[in-house]
Order: sequence, then C-alpha cells, then structure tokens
Amino acid sequence: MKLKAIKFFSPEENLPKTKEAKATPLPAGYISSSGKLVFPAAVLGDLGIDPASTHFKIGAQDGKRKIKSIYLLPAASSDQTFSFEKSGRGHVIPLAVILKKGGLNFEGEKLIFKISTFDFDQATKGYELVIETETPKPEYTGKPRGRRPRVQTE
Repeated sequence: MKLKAIKFFSPEENLPKTKEAKATPLPAGYISSSGKLVFPAAVLGDLGIDPASTHFKIGAQDGKRKIKSIYLLPAASSDQTFSFEKSGRGHVIPLAVILKKGGLNFEGEKLIFKISTFDFDQATKGYELVIETETPKPEYTGKPRGRRPRVQTE
C-alpha cells in the first residue's frame, strides 16, 4: 500500500463551536453646549473612577490643528491637573476654552465621545476620549401606523 498524506484530527476540533460574546459597547459621554465634558455616573462606575478624589492631566495629540481625541491621565498631585465637578446626575470637567481653540463646534452641534483605555507607560493607565458627532436618528421607512388621514373632497 502506498502512503498518502493523512490529516490527523485533534480532540479540540471535535468540540462544538461556542458563540463568541458580542463586544460590549464602549462607555460614552457627551460634550455639553457650554463646553463641558459630561460623564454620566454609570460610566464613571464602569471605569472605576472616583470623581471626588481623582485628578487628571488632559491633553490632545501634538501637532494637530483640530482635536479628534482627548487623553486623560490620572495624576498623583493636584497641580496642573483638572478635577471633576458635580453636575446633575453626573460629573463634568469644564474645558470650553481648550475645546474652542481645538476647533470643536460644541455650541452648534451635539458631540459625543467614546472612552477607551490605553497604557501610557507601564504604571499608568490612561483614558482616550474619541470625539464624534452624534448621528441623527434615521427616518422611519416602515409601514405607516395608525388611522389613515381623511382625504377631503370637494
């Protein structure tokens, strides 16, 4: 008998495929019309940030005219840092002048940001806020509901 190429199976190949878990959406906040970064209380809880005691160094990518991302790095000391202020049901960081200099039109359009984490150095975990405009709700194109409007004939 002539030897042929034989493919051998492993026990892992015999296991049924498990459904991959959907990626959880990134925590998000928004920029108010007065230029404040608004963090809802639930988002701060998800990220494990204590708004009363945490201070951040805030920056943007160097050499860019328009701000597309804002970076928050936790700081040990409170000099040259920003802190949270209580506002309504969440906390805010006022940055109106910086955002206006960065070319963001927060007064004219609703801006949201998605928060992701990154490693600044081996000991420091920072937060990246990617800024985008809020997309309007798409127009409903389904079947019309309710009574039909009465057509007036003369």
